[in-house]
Amino acid sequence: MTLATQTLYDWLLFLHVLAAMVWVGGGVMLAVIAARVLRDPDPAAVGRFIGGLRVIGPLALAPAAVAVLGLGIGLVVDAEAWDFGQLWVRLGLGLFVAAFLIGAVWQSRTALAAERAAGRDDDVEARRQLRRWSWGYRLIVLLLVAAAWDMTTKPGL
Repeated sequence: MTLATQTLYDWLLFLHVLAAMVWVGGGVMLAVIAARVLRDPDPAAVGRFIGGLRVIGPLALAPAAVAVLGLGIGLVVDAEAWDFGQLWVRLGLGLFVAAFLIGAVWQSRTALAAERAAGRDDDVEARRQLRRWSWGYRLIVLLLVAAAWDMTTKPGL
């Protein structure tokens, strides 16, 4: 297959999968790094990690999440076989919304609390908040893995 024969659907699917890889892969890596930071005896480790989140989130994870949604909607609109009433599409959208809300509400609050605690040199509280953040991100990764299963198996078809 050459580039000239690629359809809009092909490009939407490629970009959708690529964005999902960034979001899921980034989430897995952040969860692994957070676990390592929590075992690091250096009191400044949590602050450095949270400082990195201020860059990684807005520059990589948030755009990937928005791209996953937009490209996924584009795929449904472009394909005659798919519609928003199908179980697998509704389930995928629901999993996306759940992951996005956890990230926007829970993750941002716990990261800010960890950052404030690290700024006060309260290592115990900073680690407690990072541990809470870590559990939230594990849940997000689990939801994204469930969404990947949903997208690839298309239950209800």
